[in-house]
Amino acid sequence: MRIAYFDLIAGASGDMLLGALVDAGLALSRLQEGLDALRLPGFELAQARVLRGAFSATKVDVRVTDHVTARHLAEIEALLDASALPAHIRERARRVFRRIVEVEAGIHNIPVEQAHLHELGALDTIVDVTGVLLGLDLLQVERVIVSPVPLGRGMANSAHGRMPLPAPATVALLRGAAIVGVDHAVETVTPTAAALLTELAESFGPLPAMSLTAVGYGAGTRTSPEPNILPGRLSDARGDEEGPASRRVERSVPPCGHGGPA
Repeated sequence: MRIAYFDLIAGASGDMLLGALVDAGLALSRLQEGLDALRLPGFELAQARVLRGAFSATKVDVRVTDHVTARHLAEIEALLDASALPAHIRERARRVFRRIVEVEAGIHNIPVEQAHLHELGALDTIVDVTGVLLGLDLLQVERVIVSPVPLGRGMANSAHGRMPLPAPATVALLRGAAIVGVDHAVETVTPTAAALLTELAESFGPLPAMSLTAVGYGAGTRTSPEPNILPGRLSDARGDEEGPASRRVERSVPPCGHGGPA
């Protein structure tokens, strides 16, 4: 059984997750070919070897010519339904985006059908979400385990103006996950990554016993003295030594009525 363990030493974003998968052995050409099933013109994947701190990692970028940045859930679902992606990938992607929109609707106290995603509705985010889901599928990963999620604190800019960190949407999406505070006034985990990880992870906790087969390091955009990388480890479980499940994730998202936008 193939396991992926994501160690969020510096946080997580959609492109960091993609970078970790590509660095661990997923061919970018295979991923691009699979994502062509979206039937959406105006994007391509690019990878580069970069340094974050003193460590090299893979940076995956989604280059887009489509500059639509705001979409309603119905629009995103229509894009997914019109695609030729495998049915189970489409369904998981629909769940990820529905959870994000439900959280945003709760934050702004509006009906789900009226909520629209700003940066999170952009084509690069759609590619990030479907790319991570498809990448894990291409690598034949059956189980995903994630370390406790590090959350910084402070204030940041967004499409709606100043917002607190962690973003209210990120906090709401991480209900049921193991989290830990870190002394950084930056967005360590994006709402996209929070939605993906809580959709995928069967548990949050330490690295279980496993037979390691590949390691990948995904690079984030931010440069800092500390390495902004996301290690991903692929392995086969060691029989009955798979390790205890630290924290099962509750998939439901309770209404969220306070806080700023993400």
